[in-house]
Amino acid sequence: MRKKICILGSTGSIGTQALDVIRQHPDKFEAYVLTANNNADKLIEQALEFRPKHLVIGNQNSYSYVRKALAGTQIKIAAGKSSIEEITKVDEIDIVLAAMVGYAGLKPIINALEKGKDIALANKESLVIAGELISRLARKNEATILPVDSEHSAIFQCLVGESHKNIEKIYLTASGGPFLGKNESFLKNVKKEDALKHPNWTMGKKITIDSATLMNKGLEVIEARWLFDVSHKMIEVVIHPQSIIHSMVQFIDGSIKAQLGIPDMHLPIQYALAYPERIKSTTRRFIFTEHPELTFFLPEQELFRNLSLAYQAIETGGNMPCILNASNEIAVEAFLNDQIGFLDIPVLNEQCMGKVGLIRVPTLDDLIDAHENAQRLAKELILKQTHNKEF
Repeated sequence: MRKKICILGSTGSIGTQALDVIRQHPDKFEAYVLTANNNADKLIEQALEFRPKHLVIGNQNSYSYVRKALAGTQIKIAAGKSSIEEITKVDEIDIVLAAMVGYAGLKPIINALEKGKDIALANKESLVIAGELISRLARKNEATILPVDSEHSAIFQCLVGESHKNIEKIYLTASGGPFLGKNESFLKNVKKEDALKHPNWTMGKKITIDSATLMNKGLEVIEARWLFDVSHKMIEVVIHPQSIIHSMVQFIDGSIKAQLGIPDMHLPIQYALAYPERIKSTTRRFIFTEHPELTFFLPEQELFRNLSLAYQAIETGGNMPCILNASNEIAVEAFLNDQIGFLDIPVLNEQCMGKVGLIRVPTLDDLIDAHENAQRLAKELILKQTHNKEF
């Protein structure tokens, strides 16, 4: 039987690549639910091709437009944030691909886990915000969280058949982004057009900026801590500009397993959707002679301070990772809107981490409050800076 897939964020980078996988394997997968926030035209195009059972557009103003475009089909159409949150409860869904960016993915994921749905997780922010809560829900409801990030998929694959107690260290590889080797004076004048030119990966704007600041890697450290139930002290980031080794696991005997491949998100998406089966892919194969040199460096955490802030947040625990993630969402948006500079992003994040109240053992309501308070503070600090005041 085909797996019935719910794609949260089907019009984004991960969502469209997931549909590529479904298109290539119609005997394995069915696009049962598609959702998008604002891109109504793309969602309509996808619906006409894949004919999902359910379709949800987050922007309620687009509901009539979508419904009219799909008149005569049997697709059930809904609109609004709450509809996206509730759709993951549909009984027939086998696996939810969480491809929404940021905080918005949290409640749909929680709802899916409460129903015992497996999660193909591309929304790292949900584990950053509420890692302990999500991990507990997955265990309680016997749901599996399958990582879609290339790094975490690599770690997951390296651990297949291995005992968790034998893990000594996890190496998360990072490309270094477009500014590898640049100094502070260069970074002061970086424009968004420069930051959006990732050397290896094609991704959405938010994650591309996070890659440039190394925040993406910091969020991945926090994600890995919860996904693999290890201390953050066992997770080390290594800059690997070629993006061929996607991550590694070192074991207590000194052996290291690494997962290699060309930088193509179709591979980890397909692995997560098909798990535990490994199915044939049409993606280009890696050829060793085309890559005669694989290099590794330590990250410059003093210059790219978001990475050290992420380690600080997971060390502190409680709602601190949630505060960091919330502030960073606003900081990246402000940078993309030319309101702040590239190096202002970690400054703003650090300010919010110091000013929003710490709660050691937060409830979901506490995390929602922390998110809202951090975003409100970040916006206030940006407004002050626009009036020539420092953070």
